Amino acid sequence: MTSPTPGTPGSSRKPRVALVFGGRSSEHAISCVTAGSVLSALDREKYDVVPIGIATDGRWVLEADDPERLRITGRDLPEVDGDRAGVVLAREADSAGLVVHEPAQPPRALGDVDVVFPLRHGPWGEDGTLQGMLEMAGVRYVGAGVLASAVSMDKAFMKIVLRDAGLPVMPSVTITRRDWARDPSGSARRAAELGYPLFVKPARGGSSIGISKAHEPSELEGCLIGAFEHDSKALVEVSAEGAREVECGVLQAIDGTPETTVPAEIRVGGDHEFYDFAAKYLPEEHTELDVPADLPDDVAARLREHAARAFEAVGCEGLARVDFFVMPDHSLVVNEINTMPGFTPTSMYPRMWAASGLDYPALVDRLIQLALSRDTGLR
Repeated sequence: MTSPTPGTPGSSRKPRVALVFGGRSSEHAISCVTAGSVLSALDREKYDVVPIGIATDGRWVLEADDPERLRITGRDLPEVDGDRAGVVLAREADSAGLVVHEPAQPPRALGDVDVVFPLRHGPWGEDGTLQGMLEMAGVRYVGAGVLASAVSMDKAFMKIVLRDAGLPVMPSVTITRRDWARDPSGSARRAAELGYPLFVKPARGGSSIGISKAHEPSELEGCLIGAFEHDSKALVEVSAEGAREVECGVLQAIDGTPETTVPAEIRVGGDHEFYDFAAKYLPEEHTELDVPADLPDDVAARLREHAARAFEAVGCEGLARVDFFVMPDHSLVVNEINTMPGFTPTSMYPRMWAASGLDYPALVDRLIQLALSRDTGLR
C-alpha cells in the first residue's frame, strides 16, 4: 500500500518542493530572477523548499536559499553559482529523491521530492526536455507536459497547431541555418513573398533575445545571422503593423478547466521599436503595462476565449500566458504561448492574476497544489 501524497489527508509531513532554475539557455538570468521571486513567496510553514540551480555549463547544484542574490541589480543579471555542491535526482523503487555530492565527502540524501517547480525559460527546460526527465523519474511537476512544452517552445510548430485549431496567426516561413547556407537567394525569395517589414526570431527562443526587424530585403541576412546565434532555426514573420500587444493569463482549475485573466497591454516607448529584452527587464527602460487593457468589452471577451482555446489546442497544463496582437480593426492574432511565463511579482502573468483577484503567494500555492493533485505518467 502506498503512503498518501504529502499535503493530502493522511500524510504526516509537508510536501517537499524543488525549485529548478538557471540552465544553459540564453534566458538563464531571467530564470534566476523568477526563482528568487518564488522563493520569497513560498509558505515555509506549508512546504519544505529546496532550490536547485542549473549552471550555464549544465551542472546541477544545491543553490543558496537566498532570494536577494537572484535579483537584477542595475544592469547586472544574476546567475547560478556553479561552484556549489552538486545535486542529482535519484530514482528509487517508488519515489525520487535528491542526493548531494561534495568534494571529499560521501553523498548525502536530502529526502524525497514531491513536486518540482521548473522555473526554466527557453531550451533545455521549458521545451519539454526537463519535463521528460521528470516523467521518467515519476515526479510531479508544475506546468505543461512534454508535448505541450515542446510545441509551445517551437514557434513554427505552435503556429501549425493553432492554425489547425482555427485560431488566427501571422503568416510566416521557417528558414534554417542549413537553408540559408545552401540556398540564400531561394530563402530570401520565400521571405520576400510575405512582404516587408518582417520580424526574424529564433524559433525556439524567448525573452525577445535574438529578435530583430528587417525593414527591407538588405536587412534580412543580418537579422537571420542574429537569430542563428541562438537557434539553428529562425521564424520569419509578417510584422503586425499598427497592432497593440495584449496578453492574457490562463490557469487550470483542479477539474482541468482553463480560467483566464483580464487582458493586459504592453506599451513600449523610448527608442524601442518593439518589446525587446531591455524593454522587458531593465528598470530604466520606457515600458508601460496597462492592467487591465483598455479594450471594448466584446474584444476582451473574445480575447479571453481565444486564450483558453489556444491553451487547450496545444494540450497545456497548469499555466500559460497567451500573447496577442490586437489589430487596428479589433481583429485578433495569436502571437505565441508561453508555458512558463515570466513569474516575478511585476511580470505580466502574476500582475494579470492579481488584477483578476488572485495575489502572487496564492498563485504560487495554487500551482503547486494543482501539480500535487495530478497523477504521474500518462493522463
